[in-house]
Amino acid sequence: MRYLVTGGAGFIGSNTVDELVRRGNRVTVLDDLSSGKEINLAGVRERIDFIRGSVTDREALERACKEVDYVLHLAARTSVPRSVKDPLESNRINVDGTLNVLVAARDAGVRRVVFAGSSSVYGDTPTLPKHERMQPAPISPYGVTKLVGELYGSVFYRAYGLEFVSLRYFNVFGPRQDPGSPYSGVLSLFIAAVRNGTSPTVYGDGDQSRDFTFVENVVEANLQACVVPGVAGLAMNLGTGGRYTLNQTLRLLEKFAGHPVQANYMASREGDIRDSQADTSLAQEKIAYMPRVGFEEGLRRTWDWYCAQQTKP
Repeated sequence: MRYLVTGGAGFIGSNTVDELVRRGNRVTVLDDLSSGKEINLAGVRERIDFIRGSVTDREALERACKEVDYVLHLAARTSVPRSVKDPLESNRINVDGTLNVLVAARDAGVRRVVFAGSSSVYGDTPTLPKHERMQPAPISPYGVTKLVGELYGSVFYRAYGLEFVSLRYFNVFGPRQDPGSPYSGVLSLFIAAVRNGTSPTVYGDGDQSRDFTFVENVVEANLQACVVPGVAGLAMNLGTGGRYTLNQTLRLLEKFAGHPVQANYMASREGDIRDSQADTSLAQEKIAYMPRVGFEEGLRRTWDWYCAQQTKP
């Protein structure tokens, strides 16, 4: 089978590409390297086709989709605060870019598009855990763009027969998540700060909770969602079903580091939600999703990976 992974040089994308190659698939990666890194693909670079280009470039997408069976559309501007600061950029990449992917996939006769959705579509409703029957109520431009992507995918399935599945990620973390930007994932920022002996920044009181999901679990679900029959048109949660507060996370990192961690608490950010937890029963039923790596084991693996990167010559 041939797969196209948009955003394939990024954090989730490169982990997904590694597993696709390991299973003997042919893979094309489309990435403009605005946030992804070629080094993330170093282990498979000679066994994939790499196109440097953006999902906003329709010609690049048309080339990338040729003879492709499945598209994993992971390219996006993923930061909530960044979307609040620049909603036009988020819309251009996440909405216009997704529409471009769908058009190119339709025209190329792709079997199915699997979309990197987001728990942000649920907004800040107090109901826990979040389930797919809930009315979406995003509170950030990022959440809106992810909801619009799902709506476009649903319409393309109905109007053109292009199979589409959305996987609503809940706070994915793990190796290769880049801590180099203030918009990076919170756990990568926490680990970098603790490793460097600086104070992690916590927006709010730290008792806000997240269903942190190790990237290996998400990769397995990505691949399952491509090939399992009878799931076109669905949106499914990908989490662990549990939740940890940011303060609990810092205590775990203290244990790994072997020294106290003093956080720098600041005002909450616009668009951030208070609590997040996934009901994963639909994904369990439809694509046999079963997160094998829990939060604490995943955090330890991620810590060890970052430590190994810092000790390399």
